[in-house]
Amino acid sequence: MVNVACRGLMRTKMKTAIINKLAEIERSNDIKILFACESGSRGWEFPSPDSDFDVRFIYVRPHDYYLSVSEKDDQLGFPINDELDIYGWDIKKILKLIRKSNTTPFEWLQSPIVYREQNDFRNELWKLCQSYFYRKTNINHYLGIAHGALGTVNGDEIKIKKLFYVLRPLLSAKWCLEKKSIAPMTIGPLLTLMPAQLQTLVKNLIILKSSSAESFLIKIDSELRKYIDEEFKNCTERAKDLPKESFGTEMLDAFFRNTINRYDD
Repeated sequence: MVNVACRGLMRTKMKTAIINKLAEIERSNDIKILFACESGSRGWEFPSPDSDFDVRFIYVRPHDYYLSVSEKDDQLGFPINDELDIYGWDIKKILKLIRKSNTTPFEWLQSPIVYREQNDFRNELWKLCQSYFYRKTNINHYLGIAHGALGTVNGDEIKIKKLFYVLRPLLSAKWCLEKKSIAPMTIGPLLTLMPAQLQTLVKNLIILKSSSAESFLIKIDSELRKYIDEEFKNCTERAKDLPKESFGTEMLDAFFRNTINRYDD
C-alpha cells in the first residue's frame, strides 16, 4: 500500500511539473500548444516503476512564421531531465506525417493521458486521420519495431520491456491487417486479438512489469513465442499483397490554414 501511495504521489507531482513545463515552453518559444499527451509505456498502459514520462505535444506558431521562403524549424526538443522526456512537433510537420499515414500522430491522438488540449483539436484532427490510413505503411512500421525488439532475445530470455516492444507492435500490425483500421494505442484492445490463454499470460506479465525494472529478464513462454513467430510471418506475407495508396493534400491544407488562423494572436 505504501508503494502504491508513493507511486500515486509521484505521478501527481510529475503531472504538475509537466503542466508547468508546457506553460514555460509556450512562453519561451512563442508558440501555442494545441495538444500534449503521454506516449511510451505509460500511454500504452504497461509501465514499469522506472519508466520515463514521455510527453509529446503538437504546437502552432504565429501566422507570419509560416510565410517565409526559408526553411523553418518544425520541432522542439529538450534534454531528458528528472525522468521527463519531452518534445513537440509543429502542426505543419504533423500534417505532413499524417499524409504519409505515419503511426506517430495516430498514436498520440489516442493517448489515455492528456496534459493539454485546445478546444476540440484532438477530435477534429483524429477525424481527419481516418482519411489517411494506409494499411501497408502502418503494418510495415509496426513489424519493423517488433523485428528490432526480437533481435534482443538471448536464447529464450528477453528483457520484459523488450518483450512488450515485440507484442504491442506485432498486435498493432495484426489489427491493421485484420480490422482495416488504425490500431489502438493501448494494449488492452490489442490483446483481444490473441487466444484467451495467451491474453491471460500477457495480462499477468503486465502486472509483473508494473513492479519490475525495465531491464528485468524473463523467459518467453514457448506458446507465446510460437504465436509471435507465426503472427510475424503471417503479417509480413499478407502485407506484401496490399495495394499501394496515395493521398492528396486538400483536406490537410484546409486544416492547416484553419488552425494557424484560429490560433494566431
